[in-house]
Amino acid sequence: MIVDSHQHFWHPEKGEYPWLTGPLEPIRRPFGPEDLRPALHECGVDRTVVVQTWASVGETRDFLDLAARTDFLAGVVGWVDLTAADVTATIAGLRESEHGRFLVGLRHQAHDEPDPRWHLRPEVERGIAAVGAAGLVYDLLVRPRELAAALELVERHPGVTFVIDHIAKPPIAGGQRAEWETRLAPFAGHPNVHCKLSGMVTEAEWQSWTPEVLQPYVDAVLSWFGPGRLMFGSDWPVCLVAGSYRQVFEALRHCIRDLPAADQDRVLGGNAISVYRLDSG
Repeated sequence: MIVDSHQHFWHPEKGEYPWLTGPLEPIRRPFGPEDLRPALHECGVDRTVVVQTWASVGETRDFLDLAARTDFLAGVVGWVDLTAADVTATIAGLRESEHGRFLVGLRHQAHDEPDPRWHLRPEVERGIAAVGAAGLVYDLLVRPRELAAALELVERHPGVTFVIDHIAKPPIAGGQRAEWETRLAPFAGHPNVHCKLSGMVTEAEWQSWTPEVLQPYVDAVLSWFGPGRLMFGSDWPVCLVAGSYRQVFEALRHCIRDLPAADQDRVLGGNAISVYRLDSG
């Protein structure tokens, strides 16, 4: 089974999307399941995990309802206010809702916070501990700037399962790998941390990237985490500014082509099913 562990839906008129401006203006339009379905069919992708796009519990509830009526949606990575005193109750309310079984994780767009150590604020750590206590995954949406604090967070919470989104967004277009490598590699020493092979094409030169440009970054995270802790994600429809769903999918297939078939299967689906505890039926 092939699982896309990271895709989005949004409707600009119903949410707050300050990041859908400038170069991303071409994708500032509604995207829903029927927009994605043909691409999944073309690439043979069976299931997906839809991920939050703005700071809204309402969006999370909408995604849970959407998952219940969309055959390919296997899970939701949503959002709650991690700093709220009632965060535990909010998480419980989502999980106990009619379609709460689809909630598999939570995340916050920490790379947009002015404070690079936002994850280490006491109230945030309390919220992330609540995520882990509820049996949910916490997705780390960070750039190299936030990795030092994220590593401290991981070290303090060995009982929480973490997934690093978009291989921590290295500056592929600029080619400056040193800081990213130095800061991301230590996460491999923590078995509760996994990483998504996603979001790479939009960190590269949008018009000129090739699978060969992505290869060194895929090879690096493979050397650190191994095929048992990596998972495919398209980052659709964000990826559309740099390439089609098929181009993104085939680029990753190219980059992992030398792995044994069983390891390719883990990266392309098995790991997502295991980490997010997805119903693979």
